[in-house]
Amino acid sequence: MDKRVYGVIGIASIMANWNADFTGYPKTTSDGDTFGSDKALKFPMKKMWQNQGEKILYIKSMKLSEEKGATNLRPRSLKERYEYLYDVKDLKACKNNKEVLTNLFKALDVRSFGATFAEADNNISITGAVQIGQGFNKYYETNVEVQSILSPFRDGKEDKEEAKNSTLGTKIISDEAHYFYPFTINPMAYNEYKELGVTNGYTEEDYKKFKEAALVSATSFATNSKVGCENEFALFVEAEKYLYLPNLAEFIEFIKGEDKNTIKINCSDLLNSLSSRISNIEIYYNPYSTNIETDIKNAKKFNIFTKQEV
Repeated sequence: MDKRVYGVIGIASIMANWNADFTGYPKTTSDGDTFGSDKALKFPMKKMWQNQGEKILYIKSMKLSEEKGATNLRPRSLKERYEYLYDVKDLKACKNNKEVLTNLFKALDVRSFGATFAEADNNISITGAVQIGQGFNKYYETNVEVQSILSPFRDGKEDKEEAKNSTLGTKIISDEAHYFYPFTINPMAYNEYKELGVTNGYTEEDYKKFKEAALVSATSFATNSKVGCENEFALFVEAEKYLYLPNLAEFIEFIKGEDKNTIKINCSDLLNSLSSRISNIEIYYNPYSTNIETDIKNAKKFNIFTKQEV
């Protein structure tokens, strides 16, 4: 791949919790701004790729282990995950760092997001070609809703009086939020590793897989707290590999409407002034719920569900 890509990925969260903190509430900054971490966006991408048969290293997987006569279910360590994924008996017995590096680059999540791999005498750090920033909520009327949930089971602690009754839980959600994540793709990040002969680098095929995940992975990832979260917007700016652009999410404005919402892209002057160095601009959105306002020249607009040009 011989181009650099800049863009924005938009996630709508309606009566859902896109990214909770350790208290269960949607993540906020110290100033109270709601945001989602890059990990919240990468996880459904990796889950989608895994379901499609891609090698994914950095994802939780479970194993059954025999300990003191009992069979326990527990998550694999990174070393165990590597051994499982690459059919390696014992990583400690491998003294070939090139072999480990080559294996790491076979995983699509590593080729995309990079890796930190400090296991069994290997100390490897790979800066990913794809970098995703924090996704800030651009809808400033977001409210948090706390729902009480009645369990069908009583508390198993018999010594408590409350154990006679079904236990209560809580579900914490946002009534509505719209997160916009900036991202950049720099295929030159792997030039050094290409020279070492451990990878072919970040390819056009890798980019196509990222693009697909950027358009549908949140919609496809329907857990209890994520039902109501879906991909609603994406902007892709394909440019010369030596063109450097700022965080494009800073130019996105979300306006709540009665019938349809509006997403304004306020970087027309910037992108139009660099049109000779930009090869392609694509905007994907949900035309059934959203209008797009922009003066970007030659930008193509697509239905995010059908992928048909609007």
